[in-house]
Amino acid sequence: MAKPTAVTGPSAGEMRAFRRSLPMALLKAREAVMARFRPLLHEHDLTEQQWRVLRALTTADEFRAGELARVSSISMPSLSRILRTLEKRGLIQRGIEDKDLRAAQISITPSGRDMIALIAPHSERRYAEITEAFGAGRLATLYGLLDELADCLGGADGGGEEE
Repeated sequence: MAKPTAVTGPSAGEMRAFRRSLPMALLKAREAVMARFRPLLHEHDLTEQQWRVLRALTTADEFRAGELARVSSISMPSLSRILRTLEKRGLIQRGIEDKDLRAAQISITPSGRDMIALIAPHSERRYAEITEAFGAGRLATLYGLLDELADCLGGADGGGEEE
């Protein structure tokens, strides 16, 4: 096994230590958080991305597909597959926009809202557990820092809605 070496900085073509890779640190934190939510979503036969779409659809009466992809941070090809699945389950509906017949307007159905209402209390319990473990102040600071990082790097806007 190779002996790990300390990387002090990006000089002379060296890379930072793997444990200080920002994408990996964010991924590790995301996985720790999602481990709390995945079982709940699986109980209701939902993927993380499907849940994200349903949650996004609760923030407006309807969305065009491109806007929904942006606010839910899902690629258009993936979103198309997700929308087909959610529509088959009766959780969303697509309508045609009056001004542009090619543009679909996507909205959540009453069944979709029922699904949200069914899962929400359990989801909020998981948020409470995370808040208790990490601390409310630290969690608020983390949200702020993550928003600042995304803004600073010109990242996708999540719509500014509270989760």
